[in-house]
Parts: sequence; C-alpha cells; structure tokens
Amino acid sequence: MQQSIALGPLGFSIGQLLIVAAFCIALVVGALLGRRHRIPVVDTLLTLLLLALAGARLLFVVRHWSSYDGIASIVDIRDGGFDPLAGLMVGLAYALWIMWRHPLQRVPLAGALFAGTLTWGVLAGPLMLMETTARPLPDTPLASLDGAQTNLPSLAAKEGKPLVVNLWASWCPPCIREMPVFEQMQEEAEDITFVFVNQGEDTRQVERFLAEHSLELENVLLDARNTLGEVTGSMAMPTTLFYDADGQLNNTHFGELSRATLLSGIEKLR
Repeated sequence: MQQSIALGPLGFSIGQLLIVAAFCIALVVGALLGRRHRIPVVDTLLTLLLLALAGARLLFVVRHWSSYDGIASIVDIRDGGFDPLAGLMVGLAYALWIMWRHPLQRVPLAGALFAGTLTWGVLAGPLMLMETTARPLPDTPLASLDGAQTNLPSLAAKEGKPLVVNLWASWCPPCIREMPVFEQMQEEAEDITFVFVNQGEDTRQVERFLAEHSLELENVLLDARNTLGEVTGSMAMPTTLFYDADGQLNNTHFGELSRATLLSGIEKLR
C-alpha cells in the first residue's frame, strides 16, 4: 500500500491512489443515484471527505502534540500525519447524522459509500494480503562514502537494533526539509539505527550536499543504480522504511516526514 510511483516530478503512494480511485467511484455512483432519486449527494460526500481528513489530522496532532511547534506545522499536512481510524469514525458519524436528518439522501448516500468501500476493498485487499507476508531486509549492494561495500542485513547484524532506512537524493526538496529532523532524531533515539541511502548520486555530490547543509549523519550509503528503490517498490522520494529488530519490514512512509510522523513510525518498532 505504501509502495510509490513517480509521475514526472510528482510522486504518489499506491495507498493514496487507491483512496482517490475509491472516492471518485463513490462520487460517480452518488451522482447517478442522486439524479434518479432527485436529491444531490455530491456536496455531502465532499463534506464527508473534508471532515474525515480533519478528524484524522486532529487526533494525530493531539497524540503527538509535543512534536509540533506551532500552527504552521500543525496545518502542514505534507508530513502525512493522519489517524485513519479517527477519520473513518468521523466520516461514518457524519454519514449517519445526514441519513437521520435527511431521509431522502439515505439511498443515494448509502449506495455511494457502499460503491466506494467495495472499490477500495477489491483494489486494496490483495495488496494488503501481500503486505502481511514477511518482507526482510533486501541485500542490495551498497557503498559507504569511503568506498567500502556493505548492505542492510550486514549493518543490521552489526548494530542489533531496528533500522530506519531513508531513501533520498540531494535534488529532492522534501528530502532536504526532513534531513534536520532525522539528524536530531539520530542523536535522541539511541535504540534505533538510522541509515540514509542516497539514490543515484556519487560520493562527491553527497559530501557536497552534507557540507552545504551542515549535516552530521551516520550511515550515509550510496545506491548508484537506484536498485534499493526498485527492490522495495519505492520509486519516488523521499521514502522511509521501518524495519524491526528481526529485519522485517514494519512500516513504510512515503513523502516528507515531520518529527511527529517519524516518532509515530519509531514507536511501532519499540
């Protein structure tokens, strides 16, 4: 679900695309049923979506309140900080309230929600089933900045701790914005090993980037052929992979991370 694809300069996770597809189906079905019953429900569906997103964001922010330092960071949803269950509950509550207050909308609204849910289930179900299978650390050949050859399983065996693997590039603006967050967390979370795998650049480019932004990062590795991104299905950047102490993939976060979303991923490893 968190595998990503790149469309030109834009990147999207498979999960995001499936949600958009399911909601589009819900809108189409809602419009058709609404026309048949002579009652519009498209505006209701759009309001439901906005309320669900707001609820999911609000609960996530409340749970990680100490990690946000102001209104700007709270409303900056680029970090992907949402609580799916909270969003689902808010959306369901709003739908039930509308059906109670406006009986004429019951059939078209229920039909639209059923169609959207069915679409998501059919598309996402097989992918979620696949994700339940073990996904160990890939043994993709990597190189350190001094030219030594290594790979993630070797590093994991040496450290004996969960791994947070960040795939990045110096030309990627979200990667640049999240690097200070990783730098600080690397100092604080001593029970986690952080690995920064550059995609497609050489030693000189990476060292110049680190010096330019005054970053002191451990475990900076090179993946000159973007092999790790292909193996893990992470075709857009930044992508962060969370592996537990047994080397199994626990979670994947596509897109820019904030301190809150990084902590959320780390909590699942402890």
